[in-house]
This record gives sequence, structure tokens and C-alpha cells, in this order.
Amino acid sequence: MIELQFPEGVDASSFLSRYWERKPLLMRGALADFDCELTPDELAGLACETDVEARIVLEKGGTHPWEVRYGPFDEATFTALPERQWTLLVQDVDKHLAPVARLLDPFVFMPQWRVDDVMVSYAADQGSVGPHFDEYNVFLFQAQGRRRWRIHTQPVSETEFIPDLDLRLLPAFEAEQEWVLEPGDVLYLPPRVAHWGIAEGECMTCSIGFRAAALRELGASWCHHVLETAVPKATYRDPPMRTPQKCAAEIRPEAVEQIREAFSKAFQPDGPDLRRWFGCFSTEPKPHLMVYPAEPPLTPDTLLESWHERATLYRHPFSRLAFTLDVEGRDYLFANGAEYPLRTGSSALLRALTQSRTLHFGYLSEWLDDAETVNLICQLYNDGHFRFDND
Repeated sequence: MIELQFPEGVDASSFLSRYWERKPLLMRGALADFDCELTPDELAGLACETDVEARIVLEKGGTHPWEVRYGPFDEATFTALPERQWTLLVQDVDKHLAPVARLLDPFVFMPQWRVDDVMVSYAADQGSVGPHFDEYNVFLFQAQGRRRWRIHTQPVSETEFIPDLDLRLLPAFEAEQEWVLEPGDVLYLPPRVAHWGIAEGECMTCSIGFRAAALRELGASWCHHVLETAVPKATYRDPPMRTPQKCAAEIRPEAVEQIREAFSKAFQPDGPDLRRWFGCFSTEPKPHLMVYPAEPPLTPDTLLESWHERATLYRHPFSRLAFTLDVEGRDYLFANGAEYPLRTGSSALLRALTQSRTLHFGYLSEWLDDAETVNLICQLYNDGHFRFDND
């Protein structure tokens, strides 16, 4: 497996303590030997598929400056594009092309439940998406050609954007640093670092992005979970009344206290329920990247027989896996928002199931005499998270 080559004096540990979510880091030749095996024509073909999220940004040559067009596209769309100053961006390319998915392997030292996708952008000469900032961490891998990156790390406003554009571009951008990235170079950018990348000739860049849920989004999901699982369905009842109400319009303290007591325990964000909810939340897929049950479903015995014969099960590229250990005496595997309980002490098995995108029969053979393990893998297969190569 290819590894990320850090600059001299930096390793994975020091990167996490000194740079992650703190400051940018340029890594020359960090992935010099990696080939994503993707051509501009193949990327354009992918952008024509109905289940692929794609955009074209035209700085000039559109109906107005910085026009954004949304896919799926057709061949005529690309034929009509100008020679310069446009960019094609395709999301989740790792979910559709296995060679691009290998670009995630060098980043296994990061929490994998944070990984969002590999977005690939192709830019014509001088192509760009303008000066902007993101709320997430990103590693920018230069796959082909050259791109000049300018950054500044000064605080940026949530509201100051150029009006009447399709993109949220910064009106004032003064570069503090700039570099030209060559094939194999990687630039790490933490959240809210303003940046502007401009192609020097045709180029292709792969962006490994990490999920960053807004705290309000997390709060809304947690509250919905609590409402569904912990708040009683009973209706409000008055506390015992010892004296008649003197003023009919007064909301008395004991009435509010009755509601506070009903909510206080349910909405406490601690304990095992929070961990299980977060495992489900963090593995939720995007709506257009769902897995579907196997047809026909297999029994555990049939799965074992087929697996032994074919040797390898492959994780569905749309499947997101994570796990947590020792939640009230149970371990939990999470897959695309669903939970699969196991007996506690299953950490080695869970690592084996989640560390690689392939499950080799021989590698997991030590666990396959256990009925609970086989039932779990069979359920994952039937739910669509694993498949054989000809499925």
C-alpha cells in the first residue's frame, strides 16, 4: 500500500499535533509514485452519468462571470466550452472508480469516519473556482499538470462574499504564500484557510475531503433521535395542585418544572445512547449513494461456500463503515447509518472488517467457525455492504 511521504522532520504524529486543523503544509513529492489511472476524457464521461454529482465553473465564456453549470452533462456540453478558464469538478469519484479509491489508502492514519470523498477537478488553462474557503480539511493531490495555489490565513467573514455570483467568492484576497504544485505534490489545507488555485496549462487535481458536520446539524440530528427514542409519548399532565390558581393567565413554576423533569434525562448528551447515535450519524451516506439489499439474499452456509470458492468479498464502494467498543457490554459496527451489535471483545474482528475494502476468506478464517461472526458477515452481504466480484 502506498504511503504518504511527509517532509523531513514531519511524520504522522507530528502532522496531527502541529498541522491538522491548525495550519497548511506543503508536501513535495508526497505521492510521487501514485497514478490514479484517470484521464480527462474518462472524468468527463463520468460527469455525464445520472448518479454522479458534477459541476462546471466558467470564470469567463458563460452567460455571466463565474457561472456554475450542474450535471449530468453530455458530449455537446464539453464541445461548446471555451479553450481557457473553466473547470470540471466531479464529486465522489472514489465511489465509482477503484483506482481513485486507492488514493484514500495513504490517509489511514486519520479517522476514516471523517473521510468524505475524493473530488477530482480538471481545469483548462487558467481554470479556477475563484478565491474561497471551506469548512473542512482537505488534502490537494496534484495528479496531472501544474496548478498555482495562493493562500492566506487571516480570519475570513461568514458574510462577505461577492454578490450576485453562483459561487461564494471572497471580495478581497491578498496572498500570503503561493506555490506551484507539480504531479505528486500534496498541499494540506485546514478549515477556513482562504485559497485560490489556478491551472497553468491543463491540469487535474484530486481533493481528499473530510466531513465537517455543523454543530447545529449534529444537534438537530441528536434531538430528532431523542424525540424518536427517549421522550415519552405520553401527553402533558399538571403537577398536583394544592391551591386554586389566583391569576388564570400565570404559568406557575411547578408547571415548567414538570416539563423540565420530563426533558432533563432524555436530552442529556452522554452515556451509551450518544455513542450509538453518533456511530449511525457519522456513517450516513449521501442520498444518491445508497446500497441496496442483495438479490437473492444468501444464507450463512451459502455465503461461506461461495466465499470459500471465490476467495474474496469486496466492500461496496458506497458503504461507509465505523465501529465503537464496549457500549454497555456490546461492541457495535456501523454501516451507512445502521448498527450491528456484537459481543464485547470483538475489536480484532472489527478492525479486520473495516481496515480494508476487501475481505479475504483465508485472512478471516480464524473467525469463521463462530456462528455470530458468520451471521454478521452474511447480514452485511445481504444488506448490500459486501459483494462478490461478479455481483
